[in-house]
Amino acid sequence: MAAFLLNLFSTKTDSFFMLHTHFVQSIEKILKPEQAVIDGLVSHLETKTYRKGDFLLKADETCRYFYFIEKGLVKLFFDNGDKDFIMTFFAENAFFAELSGFITGQPSKYMIVALEPTEVLRVHKDVIEGLCKKYHTAETLFSKLYSKAPVNMMGRISEMLEDDGKKRYHNFLKQRPDLIQRISLGDLADYIGITQVSLSRIRAQKF
Repeated sequence: MAAFLLNLFSTKTDSFFMLHTHFVQSIEKILKPEQAVIDGLVSHLETKTYRKGDFLLKADETCRYFYFIEKGLVKLFFDNGDKDFIMTFFAENAFFAELSGFITGQPSKYMIVALEPTEVLRVHKDVIEGLCKKYHTAETLFSKLYSKAPVNMMGRISEMLEDDGKKRYHNFLKQRPDLIQRISLGDLADYIGITQVSLSRIRAQKF
C-alpha cells in the first residue's frame, strides 16, 4: 500500500510538471532550488483565465498572489486623474505581482488588467512565505524575483525624467519589439507619457 501511494504521488507530481513545464523552466533560469521547493510551488499553483479587459487586480485591493503568464498580455498601471500611467507590460513567461501591496499587505493604487485573452498561473503569498521560511533556496529565488521590480522602476523613473517622448518611443521599439503589434496606440502613448497625437507625429517621422 505504501509503495502504491508513493507511486501515485509520483505520477501526480510528474503530471503537474508536464502541465507547468514553462513555469519550472523559467524558475530554473533564475535559480535552481531544491526539488522540494519546486514541488511545493507546483502543487499549489492555480490556473486562472481572463478575457480582454478583465482585472487581475483593482485599485484599493491587496495583491495576494504571485503570477506567471502562460499566454496573453497584461498591463500594470494607475489612474492619475487625467489619464492612465502605465508602469509596464507583462507577456508570456513573465513573473509578476504588484509588489508594494504583495509585500506590505496594504491596498494598492495600481491595477492589473488583461489586454488580450490571458492565462496565468498563480501562487498565494502564504505558500511562498512558508517555503521561504523552510528553504533557503526559496528565499533566495524570491529575493531575486522581488529585486527586479525596484530596478525596473528606477529605470522607468529615469526614462520619464531624462528622455523626451521620441527617445522613449525608440527605447520601447528596441526593448519590446514583440509588443508593438499587440498593444493599442492609446496604451503605447500612456506608457511613453505623451498624447496619441504626439505619438502619431513621432511615428510619421522618418529616421
